[in-house]
Amino acid sequence: MTDGTFIRNPATVEEGVPDGFQQGRRRSSYLRMAEESLPRKRRGGTEDFWDVTQDIEEEEECVHWTEKTEGEKALTIAWIVGRILLALCSLYFFVCSLDFLSNAFQLLGGKKAGKAFSQAEIMQNPIVGLMMGVIVTVLVQSSSTSSSIIVSMVAAGIIEMRPAVNLIMGANIGTTVTNTIVSLGQSMDRKQFRRAFAGATVHDCFNWLCVSIFLPLEAIFHPIERLSHVIVSGIDSEPSEESPDFFSVLTDPFTTLIIQMDTKTVLDKIAIHCAENENGYNKTLCDMWNDRTLMKICTDARNSDVLVDCRFLFSNRGLSDVLTGLLLLAISLVMLILCLTVLVKILQSLLMGSVAGKLKKNINSNLPGPFKPLTGYIFLVIGTVMTFLLQSSSVFTSTLTPLVGIGVISLERMYPLTLGSNIGTTTTSMLAAMASDPASRQEAVQIAVCHLLFNIFGILVFFPIPFTRRLPLAGAKFLGTTTAKYRWFAVVYLLLVFLLLPMSLLGLSLISTVLLLAVVGFVFLVVLFIVTLTLIQTHAPHWLPPMLKSWYFLPEWMRSLKPLDRVISAVLGKLPCCKSLANVTPTEHPAVEDVNHPNKNGQNTENGGQINASDIEKKTAVIDRTTTI
Repeated sequence: MTDGTFIRNPATVEEGVPDGFQQGRRRSSYLRMAEESLPRKRRGGTEDFWDVTQDIEEEEECVHWTEKTEGEKALTIAWIVGRILLALCSLYFFVCSLDFLSNAFQLLGGKKAGKAFSQAEIMQNPIVGLMMGVIVTVLVQSSSTSSSIIVSMVAAGIIEMRPAVNLIMGANIGTTVTNTIVSLGQSMDRKQFRRAFAGATVHDCFNWLCVSIFLPLEAIFHPIERLSHVIVSGIDSEPSEESPDFFSVLTDPFTTLIIQMDTKTVLDKIAIHCAENENGYNKTLCDMWNDRTLMKICTDARNSDVLVDCRFLFSNRGLSDVLTGLLLLAISLVMLILCLTVLVKILQSLLMGSVAGKLKKNINSNLPGPFKPLTGYIFLVIGTVMTFLLQSSSVFTSTLTPLVGIGVISLERMYPLTLGSNIGTTTTSMLAAMASDPASRQEAVQIAVCHLLFNIFGILVFFPIPFTRRLPLAGAKFLGTTTAKYRWFAVVYLLLVFLLLPMSLLGLSLISTVLLLAVVGFVFLVVLFIVTLTLIQTHAPHWLPPMLKSWYFLPEWMRSLKPLDRVISAVLGKLPCCKSLANVTPTEHPAVEDVNHPNKNGQNTENGGQINASDIEKKTAVIDRTTTI
């Protein structure tokens, strides 16, 4: 390309094909690629990638039920029932794979999580406590487990109430890593991946927005701590029984044949006995529990010193926790990918035509008449109840993620279900607190109430108000769209948000608190500048000088992922295992792409930067004239 003129490449000329035909075919391909970037039209309106009711496949031509013979009817029923049973089996083993995935992470990093919680002194810094909560919850793959450990440490006097609140906030963020991993199973289909990743990360966006508001408020004014203290003042509750875990009744018969864990007991002991303060440190007990495996140990009923086989696959195999965790991680990932693939394919085959249309409309439609505003709150309650029954927000949201990907559940409907799961997961720590020692029960219940209040306040800010409700949804849609275009971005996002960012902030805090605050403040100002300028560019561009009316005054690597995409795609494209993450689709033709690009003065081109059919025709006419040069 020279000065916008496209030079014909002789290598692309096919022998025996008329030149005019090749030119027309190239023009059609350019036009088709350009049209893909436009909002598609359907039923007289603009199609929205996120509106699942517009994404209904036409019903295939088939023989009417009344015209089928008895044998054909029996075969049809058997085929449908068989697919439903196969889908249920896939769902069952999919949930089991999530359990194995959680156990694998616990074996690989669970003891480090216990040691991290024992560092009571450095947790006085709110940001350090937040990041510690994120890391520990990622390692144990369960906010219920990490919050229960926090409750136990508060009850034992290892950590105070204020740093515990920050840990609880971090636990809320860390639990979302599971459904984000699950969304990678739909990376082969860009349309499904866009929705699935957005459905997974809407939980992230909500939690991070809540933390951005309530962490500074809590650090300065302590509203959650003070309100929770008022609520639990004078409490004298009886010890409660363990919360019901109905779903484990179904999964335990299979999962306990492979692995049985005693994670909470071991991590509780490590966090309590290894705490570096005068209340809890006990070197002998600390070393003893650090040397103990996280897997269940069975002893003889008559002699507790005699070990017996616990009757699960990894019992008494002489394998370390790390090696067992690696093997279990491989098993869980293979199971997860296979089950997710089968489940998605079956659901797609079942939910076609008019059946899909009715189902999607019923699930994603609002209540009639004056009850319409209550629709979201009903689904919020459903999410709370389901998470309470499953005793795991990760399992609940991870099961919904592929359904969002295939369009059964819309992103707008996934959002209240996710918020409900945030409420439901607090019941575990609440019941654990009620079962604690009477002498410290009030403190334990208070931190459990803090967990509940944090989620309730977040819902009050980011759900009833239309403007604030759109913020997590907009963030999730942005992440989903970016990931659909650059599929490797999903892996980068996982590593950055759940590993590199928390570890970096922890490292800075160990060097200097002043340095940590300086870096966080600088990043905050940069983000504030970007958001403010983008809003002005969108709603009041006449306020800005020509150069600032777009981001094209910055180098490409500062405003676009394309340079990085070219490098990563070139590397991933050569690796058989990672080709699905490479952006191998052809890029849009520059002449067409320029339709929506600003000019050198920062002003958009024709029609204010809006692409329409006439723009494409003008640009493709240029292509027709220049491709023969």
